[in-house]
Amino acid sequence: MINKQSNVYTIVYITMLVVVVGAALALTAMSLKEKQDDNARADKMGQILQAVRLTSPRDRVISDFQKYITDQFVVNSAGQKVDGAEAFGIDVAAEAKKPVGERLLPVYVCAIPDAGTKYILPLAGMGLWGPIWGYVSFDADGSTIYGAFFDHQGETPGLGAEIAKPQFSDQFQGLSVEKDGVFTPVTVVKNGQKPDGAGDYVDGISGGTITSLGVASMLDDCLTPYKAFLESISEN
Repeated sequence: MINKQSNVYTIVYITMLVVVVGAALALTAMSLKEKQDDNARADKMGQILQAVRLTSPRDRVISDFQKYITDQFVVNSAGQKVDGAEAFGIDVAAEAKKPVGERLLPVYVCAIPDAGTKYILPLAGMGLWGPIWGYVSFDADGSTIYGAFFDHQGETPGLGAEIAKPQFSDQFQGLSVEKDGVFTPVTVVKNGQKPDGAGDYVDGISGGTITSLGVASMLDDCLTPYKAFLESISEN
C-alpha cells in the first residue's frame, strides 16, 4: 500500500487527477463541437447578409441566408469557375497567403427584392492585434459597391474595433472600384486627408491608424484577384 505522505503517492494522485479532468474536458468539447460549428456557420451567414444591408434575427439567419443567397461558387483569378470547390468552406485567410494565381475565390450571389442581384466577395487580413475580415457586395455592374461588413478578432475597443461599426462600413456604399476604365480598389485614408490617386476612398478610424491601414491593404489584396470576375459580370 502506497504511503499517502510519500512523493510517489503525490505524483500518482496528480497524474490520475490530470487524466480524469482532461478526459472530462475532452468529452465536453466533443459534445459541444457540433453546436459550436452550427453557431459559427450561422454567424458567418449573418455577416454575409450584413454586407448586402440585411440584418436577420438569430433564429432566422439560416432561413434568410437560404432565401436571399441564390447561388455560391468559387472562381480563380482569371474569373473562371472552379469545379468541385465549395464557396462556404473556403478558408479565405489561408487563401490570401497564396500567390494570386493559386487562390480559390468564393462568390455569393444575392437576390434582393427591389434592389436586384448583388455579388458578395469575402476579405481577410491583419489589423494591429490580430486577424480582421469582411465582406463587400457589388451591384451587377461589377464596380459599384452596394454594401460592406467588417469585423476583427482583437482590435482595441473605441479605436481599431470601430471598423465593425456601421459608421465605418456605411462609407463604402456607392463607391466604385473602377476609375477611367482602370480597376482601383477603394482605399482608407487618415480622417480629413485625400489619397494621391484618383480612386474612391473612405475616412479611416481616428486613433486606429494601423487597423485602418490593415483594412486598406486587405481591400487591395483581396479584391484585386476578383478583377477579371467583376469585369465579366459587368460585360454580361
